[in-house]
Amino acid sequence: MPRFLTHYWQVFALLTGALFTLSFAPFNYPYLAPLALSLLFYSWQNTPPLRAFLIGYGFGIGSFGVGISWVYISVHDFGGANSVNAILITLLCVLFWGVFPALAGYISAKTRLNKSQKLSYIALPVIWMLVEYCRGELILNGFPWLQIAYAQLDTPLAGYIPVLGAYGTGLISTLMAAGLMGVFQQPRYQMVFIALLLTTLSLGATLKSVQWTQSSGAPIKVSLLQGNLTQDQKWLPENKAKTLLWYKANTEAHWDSELIIWPETAIPAYLSEVNDWFIQPLSKQAEQHQSTVVVSLPIKNEAINEKYNAVITLGKDSGFYKKRHLLPFGEFLPLQPLSGFILNSLAIKLGDFNAGDTHQPLLKVAGYPFLTTICYEDAFGALGLVNIDQAALLINLTNDAWFGDSIEPHQHLQLARMRALETGRFLLRATNTGITAIVDAKGQVIQQAPLFEPATLTDRITPLTGLTPYARIGDRPILALLVSVFFILIGLSNPNRRHISADAL
Repeated sequence: MPRFLTHYWQVFALLTGALFTLSFAPFNYPYLAPLALSLLFYSWQNTPPLRAFLIGYGFGIGSFGVGISWVYISVHDFGGANSVNAILITLLCVLFWGVFPALAGYISAKTRLNKSQKLSYIALPVIWMLVEYCRGELILNGFPWLQIAYAQLDTPLAGYIPVLGAYGTGLISTLMAAGLMGVFQQPRYQMVFIALLLTTLSLGATLKSVQWTQSSGAPIKVSLLQGNLTQDQKWLPENKAKTLLWYKANTEAHWDSELIIWPETAIPAYLSEVNDWFIQPLSKQAEQHQSTVVVSLPIKNEAINEKYNAVITLGKDSGFYKKRHLLPFGEFLPLQPLSGFILNSLAIKLGDFNAGDTHQPLLKVAGYPFLTTICYEDAFGALGLVNIDQAALLINLTNDAWFGDSIEPHQHLQLARMRALETGRFLLRATNTGITAIVDAKGQVIQQAPLFEPATLTDRITPLTGLTPYARIGDRPILALLVSVFFILIGLSNPNRRHISADAL
């Protein structure tokens, strides 16, 4: 471990982790991410496994301690937990997810891949991204929050996103972090590292100008409604009529739009409770005006005891979508029966929903199919590729009211923007209290509603066709590359092999 960190590594790790989080929305200092990782990688070099683990854990606590502080608001303000329990749950979340950077440090040291500077410039980024893939896709249904690629949406590295997706772009970002470390560690090769960094940025900037998808028809007029009913008021019986009247009135005011979108569970009732007197009459109105209304509400089948978080299209093109990727501890309880016992003892009431089928027919508007996601589903790139070849646009219905006036709605919009850029499609994102937004195929926000205000966004968007390279190949090639390189590096670092050494690189 570098000498100047010997006595101050705990403070260093926490501060570096917090620095890393400042690269994401709403702070938006994207170049802090590779800088913070370069400092972390530097501290791991030639460090024993336990010390590398603890440094990584400090980094993780600093990063998630700032980055998911909104867990407290969700659990305390809207989940019903008292202050002590809310703090404990938030701390547990931070301590749990903070383990993953620690694992990256431990694996690099345990496999001896942090011993050689030459190996570590490749090994540390590869290990980091393998651990990030496990965190983002495999553990507790996946949690891809604060992954480095999302901070790069407004930098030249965004050009790699429609080609390689979030994990591929993350690998490039972490390799740049290692390259930045090399600039200061290898004076003899300093210009080589600088040239590689500048070439990577230049190629990314060039790729940003490429149009991967094309128009598939005339622009359609769309309206997105944001009713601004906070989570603690939304399900109160006395507010149901007021909520439905607001959305109905603002829908009727925009019958000139071909598509009108309501946010997640904008209707605070099960379908069976409102279908006859509200849903069906509204659907007939939409058909008369040649418009499609996209609404969201829970549906249940009492006969088989199933509940779904669902989206329904009303009007000429009617259909259903059932949420596929559920939110752990929000819509289902993993690690049963332990998690259920703990949360019940804390008097926190959570949903118990079923997941919809992975492959569902795409819903349509004006004859154009669109890919639907509900809330947390927009955090997963692979989920956004299912039937993407048929989809002309993306629609996401979200409820970020659970997190109040925190950094979470800004982070969530950043994740959603990634899906538009990965697929080369417009994204229409309607939320209950914000941030409702229209995002173009380059991942740039065209219009954005303010937080905690009733609002309507109206614009014309172009249905698109064609596939980006990432939409064709997905994440599997990058995952295969990461695994292959990891094992090759282990072979090169094995001191028992006489003919292949770290100097072979």
